[in-house]
Parts: sequence; C-alpha cells; structure tokens
Amino acid sequence: MPEARNDRKEQVYIHGHHESVVRSHGRRRAADSAAYLLPELRPHHRVLDIGCGPGSITADLAALVPQGHVTGLDAAGGILARARDAARERGVDNVDFAVGDAGALDFPDGSFDVVHAHQVLQYLADPVAALREMRRVCRPGGVVAVRDVVYTAMTWYPRVPGLEDWQRLYVGVARAGGGEPDAGSRLLGWARRAGLTDVTATAGAWCYAGQEQRTWWSGLWADRTLSSPFAGLAVAGGHTDRAGLEAIARAWREWGRHEDAWFSVLNGELLCRVN
Repeated sequence: MPEARNDRKEQVYIHGHHESVVRSHGRRRAADSAAYLLPELRPHHRVLDIGCGPGSITADLAALVPQGHVTGLDAAGGILARARDAARERGVDNVDFAVGDAGALDFPDGSFDVVHAHQVLQYLADPVAALREMRRVCRPGGVVAVRDVVYTAMTWYPRVPGLEDWQRLYVGVARAGGGEPDAGSRLLGWARRAGLTDVTATAGAWCYAGQEQRTWWSGLWADRTLSSPFAGLAVAGGHTDRAGLEAIARAWREWGRHEDAWFSVLNGELLCRVN
C-alpha cells in the first residue's frame, strides 16, 4: 500500500521554544545525539548544523573541528541567543549562527564538508527538498548526516493509562502541522528521492531510566503537554480539550513516580556520501 502523503505546503513547528522544550533540547550533546556522525569529523572540517536550536550539539561539533568552522542555522532567530551563550560557555570561538530555511539554504554549492540536521526533517512539509539543498551545499566527498525520531516506535514501562493517548495525540497534531512524526523510518526513502545514492542507514536510541532521568523526562513532557505551543495546537485543532491535556500530564507524572520506569526513543540515522 503506498505511503500516505501530506500535501500541505505550510508547516508548523509544533513545540515552539517554551522553557520545557529548551530544557530538553539544551541537554542534547553530540555524544548522545550524533554518535553515528562523529567518526567522520576531521579537525579542519567546515560544518553546517541545521536546526541548531539552543546550540548544545553545535558547540560540541565546534570543539571537534578546532581548525575548522561550524555554522549553526535555525529558522527561529530568537533561540540563537541561547546558542551563542552555549558556545561562549563552552569556550569555542570557531562557530557562528544565522537564521535560515532548510529548504532554501543561503550558501554556495559545496560550501561544507559536513551538513548535519538533528530532529529537523520531521517538521518539514518537504523533507526531500531540504535533503536536496543539504546535498547541494555539501562538497563532493563530504557527508550529509540526518537523524530523526520514530514516534510510533517509542515504548515504555509500566504501561500507565494515558500515555498511549499522548502518543496518538502527538502523532495527530504533528501530522496536522504538516510534519511526519515517524520521519526516522522514512529517511532512507527521502534520501533516495533526493538523489543521494551512497547512503548508510543505522538506528540509535535514547533511554530514560533511574530516578534523575525519569523525573526529568516525565516532568518536561508533562509541562510541554500543558504549556508549550503544542497544547494550543492540540486544542485549536480539535484533537483534544484542556481536560484531555491535563489527564495526559497526570499520566506522565504518574509514570515518572515508578521506580522501575523505563522509556526508549528510537531514532533513524543516515550518513550520505555526496558524489
């Protein structure tokens, strides 16, 4: 059966940059979010980090290419102040940040040795066009690296009532916003359609267990469910109501109180060698 396509031309970043969202994204590091890419990096490399957000991964990449340079790019200019702060705090100065569109990159052909996008393609109305642009600005022999989640493959224990409702709600809101929440499983097909032929596909996972991690993970999702732009989109789009959101937030907090709580997030990954 052919894959259903979302033909919407507009797209919505359903999370926004609420504190609960930045709390999550600012904790990411290259080691836990881009390990599949790190063996490809060389000290002199020029790197483009698309969708850099608060810059925690970007700063790590800059530290790994000390004779090179990293450009962090994000569609939301407001978050770049946090990214610049992250770079200063980490003591890296071979990095700059700019506002830009992944589907229309404002760089000449072959500008970078590595073009990286972490958790970006899932939000785009045309991820194939973005991959074509990533390929264009990457030099021959360079690498395009992308990583995205598969929301319907997330799994957890114990099966607290309400978290299945969260998963269904999230997928519905994300698709209504023009994105694909199972992007990680679509990456290989998208890359082939974008003309990328030398492709290595892998998968990686985040896992949250133990008191500190489960408290952090459950708390940020409870807050995001109630207070981020996702909440407004969920209600305005008719996917749920405020009482439904409150029930999901309670489910998250209940899950986080279990001593044996465990949650895993599957991510698809691609390394694409540009010919």
